[in-house]
Amino acid sequence: RGTVRRNKLSDFIQVNRNGKIAMKLEEEGDEILGVETCTDNDDVLLTANSGQCIRFPVSDVRVFQSRNSVGVRGISMAETDRIISMSIIEHVDASPAERAAYLKRAAAERRLAAGGAGEEEEIALTNEEVGEEAELSDERYEFLKAHEQLVLTVTEYGYGKRSSSYDFRMIGRGGKGIRATDVSKTAEIGRLVATFPVGDDDQIMLVSDGGTVIRVPVNGIRFASRATKGVTIFNTAEGEKVVSVERISEPQSDEEAEDVSSSETGADDMGEGE
Repeated sequence: RGTVRRNKLSDFIQVNRNGKIAMKLEEEGDEILGVETCTDNDDVLLTANSGQCIRFPVSDVRVFQSRNSVGVRGISMAETDRIISMSIIEHVDASPAERAAYLKRAAAERRLAAGGAGEEEEIALTNEEVGEEAELSDERYEFLKAHEQLVLTVTEYGYGKRSSSYDFRMIGRGGKGIRATDVSKTAEIGRLVATFPVGDDDQIMLVSDGGTVIRVPVNGIRFASRATKGVTIFNTAEGEKVVSVERISEPQSDEEAEDVSSSETGADDMGEGE
Protein backbone atom coordinates (compact mmCIF):
# COMPACT_ATOMS: atom_id res chain seq x y z
CA ARG A 1 0.00 0.00 0.00
CA GLY A 2 3.00 2.33 -0.09
CA THR A 3 3.40 2.76 3.67
CA VAL A 4 6.83 2.90 5.31
CA ARG A 5 8.17 2.85 8.84
CA ARG A 6 11.55 3.09 10.56
CA ASN A 7 12.67 1.24 13.67
CA LYS A 8 15.96 0.86 15.49
CA LEU A 9 17.87 -2.26 14.52
CA SER A 10 18.13 -3.02 18.23
CA ASP A 11 14.36 -3.70 18.20
CA PHE A 12 15.15 -6.94 16.35
CA ILE A 13 18.13 -8.23 18.31
CA GLN A 14 16.03 -10.91 19.96
CA VAL A 15 13.62 -12.76 17.68
CA ASN A 16 11.36 -15.50 19.05
CA ARG A 17 10.98 -18.89 17.38
CA ASN A 18 7.58 -17.76 16.09
CA GLY A 19 9.09 -14.62 14.62
CA LYS A 20 8.50 -11.00 15.50
CA ILE A 21 6.02 -8.42 14.23
CA ALA A 22 7.86 -5.85 12.10
CA MET A 23 4.84 -3.67 11.28
CA LYS A 24 1.06 -3.80 11.31
CA LEU A 25 -0.55 -4.33 7.90
CA GLU A 26 -3.40 -2.06 6.85
CA GLU A 27 -5.76 -4.69 5.47
CA GLU A 28 -6.02 -8.33 4.42
CA GLY A 29 -3.79 -9.10 1.46
CA ASP A 30 -1.12 -6.55 2.37
CA GLU A 31 2.46 -7.75 2.69
CA ILE A 32 5.88 -6.36 3.55
CA LEU A 33 7.81 -5.79 0.33
CA GLY A 34 11.27 -4.88 1.57
CA VAL A 35 13.45 -4.28 4.61
CA GLU A 36 16.71 -2.31 4.42
CA THR A 37 19.21 -0.80 6.83
CA CYS A 38 19.70 2.96 6.45
CA THR A 39 21.06 6.13 8.05
CA ASP A 40 19.90 9.73 8.21
CA ASN A 41 22.27 10.41 5.29
CA ASP A 42 20.26 8.19 2.93
CA ASP A 43 17.15 8.55 0.77
CA VAL A 44 14.29 6.12 0.17
CA LEU A 45 13.25 5.27 -3.41
CA LEU A 46 9.80 3.67 -3.74
CA THR A 47 8.55 2.49 -7.14
CA ALA A 48 5.09 1.33 -8.23
CA ASN A 49 4.29 -0.98 -11.14
CA SER A 50 2.38 1.90 -12.75
CA GLY A 51 5.72 3.57 -13.54
CA GLN A 52 5.62 6.20 -10.79
CA CYS A 53 8.37 6.53 -8.19
CA ILE A 54 9.18 8.79 -5.28
CA ARG A 55 12.44 9.71 -3.56
CA PHE A 56 12.49 11.28 -0.11
CA PRO A 57 14.97 11.56 2.78
CA VAL A 58 15.07 8.78 5.37
CA SER A 59 14.78 11.55 7.96
CA ASP A 60 11.24 12.26 6.68
CA VAL A 61 10.21 9.03 8.42
CA ARG A 62 10.36 9.26 12.20
CA VAL A 63 11.78 6.42 14.27
CA PHE A 64 8.84 4.45 15.70
CA GLN A 65 8.98 3.31 19.30
CA SER A 66 6.71 0.30 18.72
CA ARG A 67 6.46 -2.31 15.96
CA ASN A 68 2.69 -2.71 16.03
CA SER A 69 1.61 0.21 13.83
CA VAL A 70 1.12 0.71 10.10
CA GLY A 71 3.74 3.42 9.64
CA VAL A 72 3.29 6.47 7.41
CA ARG A 73 2.40 7.03 3.78
CA GLY A 74 5.44 6.85 1.50
CA ILE A 75 3.72 7.25 -1.88
CA SER A 76 0.13 7.74 -3.01
CA MET A 77 -1.09 5.21 -5.58
CA ALA A 78 -4.22 4.21 -7.43
CA GLU A 79 -6.18 1.31 -5.93
CA THR A 80 -5.02 -1.04 -8.71
CA ASP A 81 -1.31 -0.19 -8.38
CA ARG A 82 1.21 -1.91 -6.14
CA ILE A 83 4.73 -1.23 -4.92
CA ILE A 84 7.40 -3.31 -6.68
CA SER A 85 10.55 -2.09 -4.95
CA MET A 86 12.07 -0.13 -2.11
CA SER A 87 15.72 0.93 -2.38
CA ILE A 88 18.07 2.99 -0.23
CA ILE A 89 20.12 5.60 -2.11
CA GLU A 90 22.88 7.83 -0.78
CA HIS A 91 21.72 11.40 -0.21
CA VAL A 92 23.73 14.07 -2.05
CA ASP A 93 22.97 17.77 -1.72
CA ALA A 94 22.85 19.20 -5.26
CA SER A 95 20.63 21.88 -6.76
CA PRO A 96 18.46 21.15 -9.83
CA ALA A 97 20.81 23.32 -11.90
CA GLU A 98 23.86 21.38 -10.70
CA ARG A 99 22.20 18.06 -11.44
CA ALA A 100 21.24 19.21 -14.93
CA ALA A 101 24.80 20.37 -15.61
CA TYR A 102 26.21 17.11 -14.29
CA LEU A 103 23.87 14.95 -16.40
CA LYS A 104 24.75 16.93 -19.52
CA ARG A 105 28.51 16.69 -18.96
CA ALA A 106 28.40 13.01 -18.01
CA ALA A 107 26.37 12.19 -21.13
CA ALA A 108 28.90 14.07 -23.29
CA GLU A 109 31.74 12.06 -21.71
CA ARG A 110 29.98 8.77 -22.48
CA ARG A 111 29.40 9.80 -26.11
CA LEU A 112 33.07 10.78 -26.43
CA ALA A 113 34.19 7.46 -24.95
CA ALA A 114 31.95 5.65 -27.45
CA GLY A 115 33.42 7.63 -30.35
CA GLY A 116 30.23 9.63 -30.80
CA ALA A 117 28.28 6.50 -31.68
CA GLY A 118 24.79 5.68 -30.52
CA GLU A 119 21.66 7.67 -29.95
CA GLU A 120 21.89 10.97 -28.12
CA GLU A 121 20.76 10.60 -24.54
CA GLU A 122 17.80 12.48 -23.24
CA ILE A 123 19.15 14.41 -20.27
CA ALA A 124 16.48 16.98 -19.52
CA LEU A 125 15.10 16.95 -16.00
CA THR A 126 11.47 16.19 -16.81
CA ASN A 127 8.80 18.50 -15.35
CA GLU A 128 11.37 20.43 -13.35
CA GLU A 129 12.23 24.12 -13.63
CA VAL A 130 16.02 24.24 -13.69
CA GLY A 131 16.55 27.91 -14.54
CA GLU A 132 20.08 28.86 -15.58
CA GLU A 133 22.44 25.93 -15.92
CA ALA A 134 25.05 25.81 -13.16
CA GLU A 135 28.77 26.08 -13.84
CA LEU A 136 30.38 22.98 -12.39
CA SER A 137 34.03 23.14 -11.41
CA ASP A 138 36.11 20.05 -12.15
CA GLU A 139 36.30 19.39 -8.41
CA ARG A 140 32.51 19.59 -7.98
CA TYR A 141 31.94 17.41 -11.05
CA GLU A 142 34.30 14.73 -9.74
CA PHE A 143 32.58 14.85 -6.34
CA LEU A 144 29.15 14.32 -7.92
CA LYS A 145 30.55 11.57 -10.14
CA ALA A 146 32.05 9.74 -7.15
CA HIS A 147 28.70 9.78 -5.35
CA GLU A 148 26.49 8.97 -8.36
CA GLN A 149 24.54 5.72 -8.32
CA LEU A 150 23.04 3.97 -11.34
CA VAL A 151 19.39 2.96 -11.13
CA LEU A 152 18.17 0.06 -13.28
CA THR A 153 14.55 -0.17 -14.41
CA VAL A 154 13.01 -3.22 -16.13
CA THR A 155 9.50 -3.68 -17.53
CA GLU A 156 7.27 -6.73 -18.05
CA TYR A 157 8.10 -7.03 -21.75
CA GLY A 158 11.88 -6.93 -21.26
CA TYR A 159 12.64 -3.23 -21.73
CA GLY A 160 15.28 -1.75 -19.47
CA LYS A 161 17.72 1.10 -18.97
CA ARG A 162 20.22 2.61 -16.56
CA SER A 163 19.61 6.13 -15.26
CA SER A 164 21.58 8.42 -12.99
CA SER A 165 20.45 8.78 -9.39
CA TYR A 166 20.61 12.54 -10.03
CA ASP A 167 17.73 12.10 -12.48
CA PHE A 168 15.48 11.09 -9.56
CA ARG A 169 14.76 14.35 -7.80
CA MET A 170 13.61 14.67 -4.20
CA ILE A 171 9.89 15.01 -3.51
CA GLY A 172 8.01 15.29 -0.25
CA ARG A 173 7.01 11.94 1.22
CA GLY A 174 3.43 10.85 0.54
CA GLY A 175 2.99 12.40 -2.91
CA LYS A 176 2.29 10.73 -6.26
CA GLY A 177 5.93 10.97 -7.28
CA ILE A 178 7.53 11.25 -10.72
CA ARG A 179 7.82 8.94 -13.73
CA ALA A 180 10.42 6.18 -13.69
CA THR A 181 9.56 5.16 -17.27
CA ASP A 182 7.54 6.39 -20.25
CA VAL A 183 4.05 5.71 -18.91
CA SER A 184 2.50 6.64 -22.28
CA LYS A 185 4.04 3.46 -23.75
CA THR A 186 2.83 0.99 -21.10
CA ALA A 187 0.90 -1.03 -23.71
CA GLU A 188 4.16 -1.54 -25.63
CA ILE A 189 6.66 -2.09 -22.83
CA GLY A 190 4.47 -3.39 -20.02
CA ARG A 191 4.36 -2.30 -16.39
CA LEU A 192 7.47 -1.94 -14.27
CA VAL A 193 8.73 -5.08 -12.52
CA ALA A 194 12.02 -3.85 -11.04
CA THR A 195 13.86 -0.66 -10.05
CA PHE A 196 17.04 -0.76 -7.98
CA PRO A 197 20.65 0.54 -7.86
CA VAL A 198 23.33 -1.44 -9.72
CA GLY A 199 27.09 -1.27 -10.23
CA ASP A 200 29.05 -1.37 -13.49
CA ASP A 201 30.50 -4.78 -12.63
CA ASP A 202 27.14 -6.32 -11.72
CA GLN A 203 25.03 -8.67 -13.78
CA ILE A 204 21.29 -9.13 -13.61
CA MET A 205 19.27 -12.32 -13.90
CA LEU A 206 15.81 -12.06 -15.47
CA VAL A 207 13.14 -14.76 -15.25
CA SER A 208 9.95 -14.92 -17.32
CA ASP A 209 6.65 -16.56 -16.44
CA GLY A 210 7.37 -18.95 -19.31
CA GLY A 211 10.39 -20.34 -17.47
CA THR A 212 13.09 -18.59 -19.52
CA VAL A 213 16.14 -17.29 -17.62
CA ILE A 214 18.89 -15.00 -18.91
CA ARG A 215 21.88 -13.21 -17.42
CA VAL A 216 22.86 -9.79 -18.72
CA PRO A 217 25.93 -7.68 -17.83
CA VAL A 218 24.83 -4.32 -16.45
CA ASN A 219 27.52 -2.40 -18.34
CA GLY A 220 25.88 -3.41 -21.62
CA ILE A 221 22.55 -1.78 -20.76
CA ARG A 222 22.02 1.67 -22.26
CA PHE A 223 21.97 4.91 -20.26
CA ALA A 224 18.76 6.90 -20.69
CA SER A 225 16.57 9.40 -18.91
CA ARG A 226 14.36 7.93 -16.20
CA ALA A 227 11.25 9.06 -18.13
CA THR A 228 12.10 7.07 -21.29
CA LYS A 229 11.10 3.49 -22.13
CA GLY A 230 14.64 2.13 -22.48
CA VAL A 231 15.72 -0.62 -24.87
CA THR A 232 15.04 -4.34 -25.21
CA ILE A 233 17.28 -6.38 -22.92
CA PHE A 234 15.12 -9.54 -22.87
CA ASN A 235 13.25 -10.73 -25.97
CA THR A 236 10.13 -12.19 -24.39
CA ALA A 237 7.90 -14.49 -26.40
CA GLU A 238 4.36 -13.44 -27.27
CA GLY A 239 2.21 -13.54 -24.15
CA GLU A 240 5.28 -13.95 -21.93
CA LYS A 241 6.28 -11.48 -19.20
CA VAL A 242 9.30 -10.84 -17.01
CA VAL A 243 8.33 -11.72 -13.43
CA SER A 244 11.61 -11.47 -11.54
CA VAL A 245 14.86 -9.49 -11.81
CA GLU A 246 17.80 -10.02 -9.45
CA ARG A 247 21.18 -8.33 -9.17
CA ILE A 248 24.28 -10.55 -9.18
CA SER A 249 27.33 -8.82 -7.71
CA GLU A 250 30.82 -9.37 -9.05
CA PRO A 251 32.81 -11.64 -6.68
CA GLN A 252 35.23 -9.60 -4.57
CA SER A 253 37.96 -12.25 -4.28
CA ASP A 254 39.38 -15.27 -6.12
CA GLU A 255 37.82 -17.55 -3.49
CA GLU A 256 34.37 -16.03 -4.07
CA ALA A 257 34.87 -16.34 -7.82
CA GLU A 258 35.63 -20.06 -7.45
CA ASP A 259 32.48 -20.52 -5.36
CA VAL A 260 30.37 -18.82 -8.03
CA SER A 261 32.02 -20.81 -10.83
CA SER A 262 31.45 -24.16 -9.10
CA SER A 263 27.79 -23.34 -8.44
CA GLU A 264 27.15 -22.46 -12.08
CA THR A 265 28.64 -25.45 -13.89
CA GLY A 266 26.57 -26.36 -16.89
CA ALA A 267 25.09 -22.86 -17.28
CA ASP A 268 24.72 -21.43 -20.76
CA ASP A 269 26.48 -18.27 -21.89
CA MET A 270 25.26 -15.02 -20.39
CA GLY A 271 22.59 -13.14 -22.28
CA GLU A 272 21.02 -16.27 -23.78
CA GLY A 273 17.85 -17.94 -22.58
CA GLU A 274 18.13 -21.18 -20.69
